Amino acid sequence: MDPALAAQMSEAVAEKVLQYRRDESGWKICREANGVSVSWRPSVEFSGNLYRGEGIMNAPPEKVWDCIKPLPGTLRAKWDENVSSFEIIESLTDTLCVSRTTSPSAAMKLISPRDFVDLVLIKKYEDGTLSSNAVNVEHPLCPPKPGYVRGFNHPCGCFCEPLPGEPNKTHLVTFFQTDLSGYLPQSVVDSFFPRSMAGFYTNLEKAAKTLCD
Repeated sequence: MDPALAAQMSEAVAEKVLQYRRDESGWKICREANGVSVSWRPSVEFSGNLYRGEGIMNAPPEKVWDCIKPLPGTLRAKWDENVSSFEIIESLTDTLCVSRTTSPSAAMKLISPRDFVDLVLIKKYEDGTLSSNAVNVEHPLCPPKPGYVRGFNHPCGCFCEPLPGEPNKTHLVTFFQTDLSGYLPQSVVDSFFPRSMAGFYTNLEKAAKTLCD
């Protein structure tokens, strides 16, 4: 992938995800439990929804980041029940890459295994916040594969934010905006994302206390 084009594209995606983070309007809460809230609003990118998750992790930012970072050596596939594998297709810089993620069947196998090919940019902000920012791309080294339905991530990402005066806690804000493709009833999609995002936070906190020690 052309590095200059990839850099320009990824910065535009990061700016969009940052706007999602800053814009508090129009969100409707669809799930709240164990200190985690999941909300949604209609996507302007495709016919589905943009989902936002928010919660405080009882683990320091560096441990939370180690568990979720979309980089070589990530622990994501070890704890995230929605990730079967994660691989780097092409590293463009230390903070920019193309990745392929696979997910297992879900919702009592109503959702068959998916794979996603994304351009991913890592950013660090002045307050210490680390963010990942991703969007679907096509890549010649990663054509569609048998056994997987190719899904598409529209601008999405997460913010791993330190809490002032609370070094052992992390404010984690996540954005998912995924077209699962295939012929799925909308009701299946609408129930899957809030439930899987709530599970993401629960499993992540456990992983940050065990895998990243």
